[in-house]
Amino acid sequence: MLAHSEATRNLQAREFIGTIALLIVGGNDTTRNSMTGGLMALVENPEQFELVRSRRELVPNLVSETIRYHTPVLHMRRTARNDVELAGRRIAKGDKVVMWYISGNRDEDKIDRADEFIVGRAKPRQHLAFGAGIHRCVGDRLAEQQIRILWEEVLARELRFEMVGPPQRLYSNFIRGVRSLPVRIVS
Repeated sequence: MLAHSEATRNLQAREFIGTIALLIVGGNDTTRNSMTGGLMALVENPEQFELVRSRRELVPNLVSETIRYHTPVLHMRRTARNDVELAGRRIAKGDKVVMWYISGNRDEDKIDRADEFIVGRAKPRQHLAFGAGIHRCVGDRLAEQQIRILWEEVLARELRFEMVGPPQRLYSNFIRGVRSLPVRIVS
């Protein structure tokens, strides 16, 4: 994809190495933090966990809602390549711009009841957590599959969880991470 895409085939060496580094380590942080975020959201919203237990076909919705609700990458900064006007604001070529995924994924104008964890959303994949355009996560489907398999296996084993302490969060303004989460499996 990098070699043949119009947008990426002529990357400078530094951009190319940075892109490869993101491919190597990107999914490691984001997928595991989405898994932890999903567990926390389900424990904090037990009615949503029971809904998924009773309607297993909602697991793909659970995956998308988890990624939206517990957005693992908080923001991404880019440099404008051209002068442009966006929402009435002028952005000049060379300006640094930041997209706050976490803000877009809680936008009440676009997502009904955006601050709530709702597994049965009508449009569960309506989120920005994977980016867009040439900056869309190339591992999005793999991440969704890994999280889906996790929850299918949890549900197949009829596991239930209880948080027995507060999460220890990663100190970062880039990754919404959890360093540890004390949990007990309950019957």
